Amino acid sequence: MKGTLAVVAVFIAGCIAGWSGVIDLSSLGETGKDLPMYILYLLIFLVGVSMGCNPDLKRIFRSANPRLLLLPLAVIAGTLAFSALACLVLPKWSVTGCLAVGSGMGYYSLSSVLISQYMEPSLGVRLAAELGTIALLTNIFREMFTLLAAPLLNRFFGPFAVIASAGVTAIDVCLPVILRNSGNNILPAALISGIVTDFSVPFLVPFFCSLG
Repeated sequence: MKGTLAVVAVFIAGCIAGWSGVIDLSSLGETGKDLPMYILYLLIFLVGVSMGCNPDLKRIFRSANPRLLLLPLAVIAGTLAFSALACLVLPKWSVTGCLAVGSGMGYYSLSSVLISQYMEPSLGVRLAAELGTIALLTNIFREMFTLLAAPLLNRFFGPFAVIASAGVTAIDVCLPVILRNSGNNILPAALISGIVTDFSVPFLVPFFCSLG
């Protein structure tokens, strides 16, 4: 929870810095416009390095049941289905916009920047930034909901429900909560689901943005 609150605090601080003019990326021209993407590329690279260096992940993947791949596929399909329905209560946004937000799968840092970048040509700077902010908050709330509701999800819907709720964060922030409530035997399912949904984000978000 502390990590999630820290992310929200940093986001608010960044908004204040940009709004007040303390930091003005537009003054850097094209470099400033692309800077957030360059930083995200570096972060994604470092995440990949940390995964590749982890011997436990290699062992788990070699011994895991291939049927566990059905879990992340169900998570992705369910998330997209309910994201599409969100346009019924959010008429301001199109189905593709809602799908782009939902396809963040809990990966708030990447999805928000991708949406802001890719939706700018079709929506304009203001609306693209607004949708990117919605993506950030939506995916942060998904993580916070999982952290708070994990005991109830596990009790009434089973251990896979906690993993599904966590999305991408099943491999990091929400993993301790998943194991605490569902047991260590659920670790392979959590890691496989988190990694597969993680890899889906850079493909799904740009795809739905291109349809908008």
